[in-house]
Amino acid sequence: MKPLHSILFVVPLSLGVSLATAAERLVDQVNPFLGTAPLTNAADIGYDPPWRVWAGLTFPGASLPNAMVQLSPVTEFGSGAGYEYEDQKILAFTHTNKGHWNLCHLPLLPVSGEVDPDDFASEFSHDDESASPGYYQVKLARYDIHAELTTTLRCGLHRYTYPRGADKRLVADLTRSNERVRDWQLEQDGDSAFRGFQDTGQRVYFYATVNHKITGVETIQGSERPVVVLSFEPSREPLEIRIGLSFVSIENAKENLEAELATKSFAQTRREASDTWEKLLSKIRVTGGSERQVELFYSCLYRCFLWPALRSDVNGQFTDERGNVASKGFRYYTLPSLWDTYRNKLVLLGMLSPEVTSDVIQSMIDRGEHRGFMPTFFHGDHASPFVTGAYLRGVRGFDVQQAYELMLNSATEENRRARPYLTEYIRNGYISTRRARNPHVETRAKAGVTKTLEYAYDDYAVALLARELGDEATFETMIKRSKNYKNLFDSSIGLMRGRLRGGEWVEPFDAEQPYYEYMYREANAWQSSFFAPHDTEGLVALYESPAAFEQQVDQLFSLPWNPRHIARNVSSFIGQYCHGNQPDHGYPYLYYWVGKPEKSQALLNTILDRFYGMEGGNTLCGMDDTGEMSAWYVFNAMGLYPYSPADAEYLVTVPLFDTVRLRLGDTSVEIVRRGSGTRIEHIRHGRQTVEGYFIRHADLASGQRLTIETRPVD
Repeated sequence: MKPLHSILFVVPLSLGVSLATAAERLVDQVNPFLGTAPLTNAADIGYDPPWRVWAGLTFPGASLPNAMVQLSPVTEFGSGAGYEYEDQKILAFTHTNKGHWNLCHLPLLPVSGEVDPDDFASEFSHDDESASPGYYQVKLARYDIHAELTTTLRCGLHRYTYPRGADKRLVADLTRSNERVRDWQLEQDGDSAFRGFQDTGQRVYFYATVNHKITGVETIQGSERPVVVLSFEPSREPLEIRIGLSFVSIENAKENLEAELATKSFAQTRREASDTWEKLLSKIRVTGGSERQVELFYSCLYRCFLWPALRSDVNGQFTDERGNVASKGFRYYTLPSLWDTYRNKLVLLGMLSPEVTSDVIQSMIDRGEHRGFMPTFFHGDHASPFVTGAYLRGVRGFDVQQAYELMLNSATEENRRARPYLTEYIRNGYISTRRARNPHVETRAKAGVTKTLEYAYDDYAVALLARELGDEATFETMIKRSKNYKNLFDSSIGLMRGRLRGGEWVEPFDAEQPYYEYMYREANAWQSSFFAPHDTEGLVALYESPAAFEQQVDQLFSLPWNPRHIARNVSSFIGQYCHGNQPDHGYPYLYYWVGKPEKSQALLNTILDRFYGMEGGNTLCGMDDTGEMSAWYVFNAMGLYPYSPADAEYLVTVPLFDTVRLRLGDTSVEIVRRGSGTRIEHIRHGRQTVEGYFIRHADLASGQRLTIETRPVD
């Protein structure tokens, strides 16, 4: 077996040749509806669900990359992204979105005639609906209104074309969002503007101007809640509403509006939004592949750049962790969905948008200065691999020393909001699991196995940055702690297993039973046991032989899923492997460590073909989780994967496309596939042959061609 890690010494090439231009705009390849439809086929899900499967939790509306505003239709409040493809009514158009059962602020809906506050939603048809990056349109059948939406970074632009002679009204449903509304306000400001806020624990301010004179603002009480109805004077022109948002003040919302939108036409704003996306998407150009593969590639690439979202205004102000208004010379962003996206999406963000990445990290540092530790998300301490991986890939523009000190606090000081049960982890080398007589999917405990494995990887990330910054003592401590994953390996079954406080193995034990938060987090033993991306060689060594490890991985991908095991967002299986959720997304590559990457490639090809664009094209096999599922597709379609995202290197796979042209800053690199096989015969970087299967980021960014030569499996 060849060594996996290679070190190349290459000379950067200057950019003497520009990238070839595509015959068509890449934005035309994007399907913003991807992920909005749920799985319905039990064979694809893996069981017969008693509820609607969550789908990708994506939204089809208009936004710019990593913007403050996501202007999108809502068909059901309280759903993941507000929009569920099978629904038949639009309730409103809202101005923020993520896809995690939150946001969906400031619902507005154009109407005509008398308004029933309990029933004003409009039917719609997908035949009268379309979207592209930065633009969404639909016909509201109930009112025969053609609604069009486009955006800037901090503003939304609505254009509503009413039937001739119809009275023009707008419903502001400010008591609703995907979060509990605590307070709200809307008031008229002059003849053709209105302003206010919606408070859901964070206050979202708005200032809106209208191209029609406002003739009335009326609050109408319904059976459960009030709505505000704005009326406008008659005009043959479409009703256009320009609305600026701010998380600081109404004054800032107005300033954002004046700076970004002002009197721009709808057509100009839409064109600029499309051009912004075209510029970003053009950083990766592919040739070859099928029409479906190209569409999926650019649809997934688009999905990777909608979150984190901007939260600072054009004047630089933002509301900080303590509710104070601040301005510190960087753009302030929301916290990334770290548990999901540290694996791949945040790596892609750093590669293609390093300036955004540095500001995202500085925003995390600012939060950390208030909290005393680096913020995390949902589970694990995955700010550490994100920050370390970004820094080692050359992202600068943030205070790395501050970041490192906060990472150290998280890794060494017990805090429920950073690393729960850290003291136990340091003392025992693992986090224990309580005894449960008959544990089931809803049984709650510490998720001790998952936390132990994830903390071990996070320790490794801290160690890498410590070494880079010259802190050898911390490097030694953390690299030793990074081996703690071994403490939960049960050699009698070849899987990671929970231990009681006294060290005994948890009984009873069913390796196929998924849990939300007992031994494992949203997974079962099979989906959790192979997570050691920093030390997969060490993981293999826990088995009697590489052949024994391979046999266990074969079991992972062949042992049929038991359809009686039903858990939300654990769906779409190859054996026990679950692509519908993130924890085991690194497992298809495990065969590389036994010298059989062609077995990995066969799995990758199956996943790329089977689990994206399912059931008619708008369905993903699980939650997109703000771009993680999408980034998995993007990387593997290119022939690269950040197997250990804290390390500045990529595992090389067989690309879907003949050629991938990737722009990294001022450098362009070409990835070329030779042959049509699934076995990698040679990897060449420039004129050098790569020993092993990894390519360093610095070498990739040097500009020399990466050629992947393949042949069919014998």
